[in-house]
Amino acid sequence: MLHRRAALSLVASTALAAGLPGGARPARAATDAPALPRVGRPEEAGFSADRLGRLGGWMRGEVEAGRIPGAVVAIGRGGKLAYLEAFGFRDREARAPMPANAVFRIASMTKPFASLALMMLAEEGRVMLWHPVSRYIPEFKDAKVGPERAPAEREMTVQDLLRHTSGLTYGALPVPGGPGANPVQQAYAEAKVADPDQDIGSFIARLAAQPLIYQPGTHWEYSHSTDVVGRIVEVVAGQDLDAFIRARIAGPLGLKDTGFWAPAEASDRIALPQADPATGRKQAVPNPLQKPRWFSGGGGMVSTAEDYARFCQMLLNGGRLGEVELAARRTIALMTADHLPPGTQYGPGLYALFGGLAPAPAAGYGFGLGFAVRTAEGRSPMPGNVGDYFWAGAYGTYFWVDPKEELYAVLMLQGPADRLQYRYAMRQMVYGALT
Repeated sequence: MLHRRAALSLVASTALAAGLPGGARPARAATDAPALPRVGRPEEAGFSADRLGRLGGWMRGEVEAGRIPGAVVAIGRGGKLAYLEAFGFRDREARAPMPANAVFRIASMTKPFASLALMMLAEEGRVMLWHPVSRYIPEFKDAKVGPERAPAEREMTVQDLLRHTSGLTYGALPVPGGPGANPVQQAYAEAKVADPDQDIGSFIARLAAQPLIYQPGTHWEYSHSTDVVGRIVEVVAGQDLDAFIRARIAGPLGLKDTGFWAPAEASDRIALPQADPATGRKQAVPNPLQKPRWFSGGGGMVSTAEDYARFCQMLLNGGRLGEVELAARRTIALMTADHLPPGTQYGPGLYALFGGLAPAPAAGYGFGLGFAVRTAEGRSPMPGNVGDYFWAGAYGTYFWVDPKEELYAVLMLQGPADRLQYRYAMRQMVYGALT
């Protein structure tokens, strides 16, 4: 594991797991985790080596043009890792080359980890998706809606949190081409809801004190919902989110470089953003070597391309990697189904933020319990299959899983000026390489 105390934590969690309520599965040490099998040649996984070469050539061209510092790409198919390549620099200013095991801030690609953590507790009967959030976090009782603070028509549920229909939002964030800040979002910013210097108790208190932006269940609104999911995991499990994910997910899967911060000895593997050639400014990325004061289930983790590939392979296998079973097959199926009810509405700025991968019917997508889910052929300008699911991170990372093709792809990138085009390019070139 990423943290120095990992080995001791895993031993302790294994010893304690038999006594966990609900029959929690014991963690296995990372050294016991199965290796991720690799193909000798891309053709063995149904890819054209020449066409995959286009992806590498395009990435190198983006580095040479100065648009990105570097990247790492991992692609798997048929249960094997078919492609793992590093490009450019982990630190352009220092001319430090990008290693394949570079550590990245994955931002919102943390959300699938926190969502899976909660669903593991749901399997044990310790959380119910239809319960009101206030059952676990009383501060959300009697939430009000809008700047006028109207009464909520119903309480937000745990399912609402997982699918982003809770009525929560994010603070005022400038989106190029998007609308101005909503008064509720402005209130979030003024209250410093997401202040990294507070503890988790202060975060919940500040968040719950703000009005909801929409009535629960009516709108899909990207939000702090998954941070609240992470807090429910902490309340129910009786341990912080970092400890739970280490013991129950990252440790058993052998994700040795995945956690909420990286140790000092990983400093020569940290991927850094570069100055945007258009503006001269760098995207603000939190220091991966610094332990956070509170563990954001919505965006706080670090990882590597190969670690995230292992996570994707577990999802593709229906909750299992080798002999390690984290969740039941039907639990993964539930998470990756569309949970948005008919008539779900969307706030302004959806397409400015998500482009052709927006989780809306007009783009051919819905949203499950932690992932966007493709619901229709066509509509989206991107190739894929009905049932594929994905998410991305604000610092440039992206992944998707396509059960029909038995395929996953992971892009690790830090601080691009236009992150959408790299998601598009990955989709086009990976599907274009299938034989």
